[in-house]
Amino acid sequence: MAYDARTPAPPKAPDTAQVRKANRRALAGLLAVRVLITALLMAVPLALSRITGSTSVFLALPIVAGMFVLILTMYRVIHGLRVIQCGRVLREYPLEFHPRVIKKRARWTRYGDVFEVRVTTRGQHGAPLMLAVPATGRRRWPEGAEEGAWVAGDLPFGGVLVVPGSNAMLFLKPADWDKTARKREEADAERRARAQRARLMDGTKRAVMMRPGA
Repeated sequence: MAYDARTPAPPKAPDTAQVRKANRRALAGLLAVRVLITALLMAVPLALSRITGSTSVFLALPIVAGMFVLILTMYRVIHGLRVIQCGRVLREYPLEFHPRVIKKRARWTRYGDVFEVRVTTRGQHGAPLMLAVPATGRRRWPEGAEEGAWVAGDLPFGGVLVVPGSNAMLFLKPADWDKTARKREEADAERRARAQRARLMDGTKRAVMMRPGA
């Protein structure tokens, strides 16, 4: 993107290797906490039952809760695939700064919150509506994203959004895959091959983060 004297210089581009590492750590930490909670919910009642000889139904309730947390944790494991996908995109595409990201709305899914956003590009009109999901599955919109963000990818196919000043990373796909089909068809062979290497050729509904019924 070109900048002139009237346009503030973009912030320093983040180190993509550091961003990927930070998100892997965040995901691992989230999973570790959930596994610990599951273990405590299941182990403590069993230990109390063995010590006291009690068969009270109340001791079984934490075990049921532990199983529920375990199931939710397995859903979180799916987010690991999303972090891997973001890594492919960041290795294939350079980061470009976009001066404004407009969040439209959010919807809850069991894989994480999905945000509808527009990533504007100076001098261009008709920015496609995109779906964005935090790579680690955290259920919150990253602070400061509306003031501009770094994007790697090819928006008609998808990409990755990285928020300046943090390691927040979101996976992007077009909100309406069919509506953006013409732009993908008009892409030259090099662009299509690049998107293929980054695994961005799949439709929105087949993306890991937006499976039917999510």
